[in-house]
Formats: sequence, C-alpha cells, structure tokens
Amino acid sequence: QVELVESGGGSVQAGGSLTLSCTVSGHFYSTPAMGWFRQFSGYESEGVAAIGTDGSTSYADSVKGRFTISKDNAMNILYLQMNSLKPEDTSMYYCAANPTLSMSSIQVLGASDYGMDYWGKGTLVIVSS
Repeated sequence: QVELVESGGGSVQAGGSLTLSCTVSGHFYSTPAMGWFRQFSGYESEGVAAIGTDGSTSYADSVKGRFTISKDNAMNILYLQMNSLKPEDTSMYYCAANPTLSMSSIQVLGASDYGMDYWGKGTLVIVSS
C-alpha cells in the first residue's frame, strides 16, 4: 500500500520561505507523475507545481518564479521550495501522484481531484502580512 505523507508546513510572515516535503512510503511500479496542489475553502483543488512522467515541470502562474518543485528519486521524496510567500498562498497543500498514466507536467497541473490516484492528507501553510 502506497502512502503519501506531507510535512514542512507552518506559519511564516510574508516574504518568508518554507520547504514542503512529500514522502512516499511503499513503491510505485512505474514512474509516477506527481504534483503539489492547494485547496482554498469552498473551492476545488488548484495545481501549484507538477513533475510529469517525463520529468518536465510546470507551475501555476501565481507561483512562477517563487516556487520550485523537485524530486529525490533515491529517497522517494517530492519537495516544494516556496520563496517570497504571500498571504494569498495560505492554504492546505497536498501532494498527489498518478503512476498509472503517462502525464505531462501540464496535465498534472490541470488534473482534477479524480485525475490523481494517490493523495496525502495535506500540510497547512499560513502566511501572515
């Protein structure tokens, strides 16, 4: 059974930085497409950053130049480095994976809740002004 566990969330002031981690316990039988999503209360989840099956990366316009997604394949950890944080970045952040489909990073970014097979329980990021 594969599980995704996020960590690294917390409270920071605007302009600060956080690094989120998503540890994959268990093994996928194929290289998964993975991404970070966030969900604002009452809204569907929004793709923030993604790594496609081919290793390509994509970012939501709202975080381009501030967030960086990376993956440690040896340790099975997905990271999200978040710099220059803004109050509007406040949200629950979720890690998700799809090992069954070959997906580009853009496809991952636009995936709905049903488009990714595995989801973590989330980590909360609060950015104060």
